[in-house]
Amino acid sequence: MLDAVVVGAGPNGLTAAVELARRGFAVAVFEARSTVGGGSRTEELTLPGFRHDPCAAAHPLAVNSPAFRALPLERHGLEWLHAELPMAHPFPDGTAAVLARSVGRTAASFGPRDAGTYRRLVEPFLPKWDTLARDFMSLPLTALPRDPVTLARFGLAGLPPSTLLMRRFRDEPARALVAGLVAHVMAPLGGFATSAIGLVFALAAHARGWPVARGGSQAISDALAGHLRELGGSVHTDYEVKRLDDLPPARAYVFDTSPTALARIAGLGDHYAGYRYGPGVFKIDYALDGPVPWTAPEARVAGTVQVGASSAEIGAALRAASREGRAPDAPFLITVQPSVVDPSRAPAGKHVFWAYGHVPHGWTGDLTDAVERQLERFAPGFRDRVLARATAGPPELAARNANYVGGDIATGAASGLQLMLRPKLTAFPYHTPHPAVFICSSATPPGPGVHGMSGHNAAKAVWKRLRQT
Repeated sequence: MLDAVVVGAGPNGLTAAVELARRGFAVAVFEARSTVGGGSRTEELTLPGFRHDPCAAAHPLAVNSPAFRALPLERHGLEWLHAELPMAHPFPDGTAAVLARSVGRTAASFGPRDAGTYRRLVEPFLPKWDTLARDFMSLPLTALPRDPVTLARFGLAGLPPSTLLMRRFRDEPARALVAGLVAHVMAPLGGFATSAIGLVFALAAHARGWPVARGGSQAISDALAGHLRELGGSVHTDYEVKRLDDLPPARAYVFDTSPTALARIAGLGDHYAGYRYGPGVFKIDYALDGPVPWTAPEARVAGTVQVGASSAEIGAALRAASREGRAPDAPFLITVQPSVVDPSRAPAGKHVFWAYGHVPHGWTGDLTDAVERQLERFAPGFRDRVLARATAGPPELAARNANYVGGDIATGAASGLQLMLRPKLTAFPYHTPHPAVFICSSATPPGPGVHGMSGHNAAKAVWKRLRQT
């Protein structure tokens, strides 16, 4: 009999499996798709030779993840590549705010009236970032805080809504950049603890950047799977699980799935009936005949580019998708251009690029024209560079990855108390009513992103049970 079976070979499922195998448990992973990866895959979606990431492409949380940093993933082929700038936020007039590795360069891009405010906001946390990241990403009760004082100070700064954080700044460059950082988790700007989201992304950039993985995000998943096999674990693909009886006997079952899927497979009834899913996204992967012709020079050398003319425009786009039930006229876009730093992603002289905007949950429309009109505001002539595009709205995203219910790439609304207390209001979020069944997906703390910490934290709960039985 196996000690543990993991369902779903995304970063969290693979990390949970690795953590259990490291401790001597017999582990097997079962994945419905033909390859491992979940939200960390790479595929030729447009033309031969153009390697796209269907979901995550830039990885500030992965490179800063305590779980990943403790594993020999580089030995299994993972290599981080850093653009000159982790992120740029251009404006229609050709200027840009930037999120640089240097706090000074970042602050300078906001202008003299806000530079000091930004420094005072982030500099106290940077010397203790590694400990803070571990404490923040290990909550709730999976580990005692190593630095409770710094964690408490971070809580005081992060728990208020980001609208209050933005009021600290006097000019639009800083406000717009912060609003864009918060929008990465599709949370309304006025929500609880949204300031923490912006601070985490900013601190992650200053600490270790927002890199891409050489060859594509698939390299992260492949490295985790390679290390798991090295530890004696096994991975089975093309294996769809519809009920627990489809799996081999094991002492524990760990699900890297949505709560909805887990309840259906494990027969948990309406246990997760109160769990909320958030807005969806509409994503476009592009094969380009050259680099994106950004007007702002800073955007041309950034790995990630946020596209939103102002904090008000970004807030309006989020409200439209999350509260008003409509696609925004001027969508806020998160874009990544991996081939700026990784030429292996496209044929010589060509580029890959992706952009997504927020849309209502389950939306079935086509946002392509609105996305490209928005891009043309900041990169005139963009459409002329397009060789091919692959579009995916909420139905297509959910078909590619069952965890993206209604196109929600966060596997659950990251707003209100559910931002931190997910999938239920409990001190034991990885447990379920079935004593041998656990959940480890992004529906559990610390939430969305390619960081493996949900799997890492869930594995602690699993091995404590295995040692008791």
